[in-house]
Amino acid sequence: MERPIIGHEWAVDLLLKGLTIGRVSHATLIVGPPNIGKATIARVFAQALNCTGEAPVPCGECVSCRKVISGNHPDVRVLDAPGQSLKIDEVRGLQRELSLSPHESRWRVVVLCEFERATAEAANALLKTLEEPPAQVVLILTATEADVLLPTIVSRCQVLSLRPLPVTLVKEALVSRWGADPVQAELLARLSGGRLGWAVRALEDEELLARRDEHLGDLASLMSKGRVDRLAYAAGLSRDPESAKGALALWLGWWRDVLLLASGSRVPVTNVDQGAMLHQQAEQVTLRQAQRMVAQLQSTIRNLDQNVNLRLALEVLLLSLPSVDGNIGR
Repeated sequence: MERPIIGHEWAVDLLLKGLTIGRVSHATLIVGPPNIGKATIARVFAQALNCTGEAPVPCGECVSCRKVISGNHPDVRVLDAPGQSLKIDEVRGLQRELSLSPHESRWRVVVLCEFERATAEAANALLKTLEEPPAQVVLILTATEADVLLPTIVSRCQVLSLRPLPVTLVKEALVSRWGADPVQAELLARLSGGRLGWAVRALEDEELLARRDEHLGDLASLMSKGRVDRLAYAAGLSRDPESAKGALALWLGWWRDVLLLASGSRVPVTNVDQGAMLHQQAEQVTLRQAQRMVAQLQSTIRNLDQNVNLRLALEVLLLSLPSVDGNIGR
């Protein structure tokens, strides 16, 4: 079976080696930027734990592997609901399940995606399971950063920190596995910032690039707007949390590019199709302003992972956005 995972070989090999030698950690935390492959690795490891086929595992063909792939394995639960918080009642339900022996496999496996979205009560409830893990239970958590979770949870997990893939690897994968045109693959690989999942989504969903253009256009427009318009925009964007997070990620990439150009760096920019606008904006703002916006966007994204008030966070961010006429953010 061809591995569904491209890149991150070290993380996959580490997990499978532990399984081979009989040293499976009862809890693993996989961290990294959105759409980088965390959930894919978690699912493949869940398959491998209960695979009954021939090596190398997971075989992808045995009954157990097929059940995990289809989401029908009685001993494997995957909680992956983008944008939704994990509630304490769900954790308590899982705990009742985990107290029972596996139905038909060696391990009971639970994958908790985007665990930074868990409520404080749910996180504390899960901590009890991590402190006294039942036999034959493996928990796999994913999150954007370890720092946004309770230190007591992180300390009880094996932590794997994924990094963006090389742009060349993303491009090659888009061409060879998804049949992308090389020119299109080059652009998407650059725009992805090494996040293969994002590049594949952009390849399959034309609306994703359209939304990107819209968010970048909004950013340029807001720099010439006053406080009233910025606050109104923040109010509107806050009604759609997923769209807001997408916009912030795009804006962070944009301001990193501006910072690179403003500092005279020769590092290639991410938004390669927006060179003229990037150079224009790099001339309109100071190096200090670009540095501040990168830092503030990073802070805002981290705060959203900790369930802060979205509208307030956006208001603070947009009011600090540099203004092309010098009235705001100078």
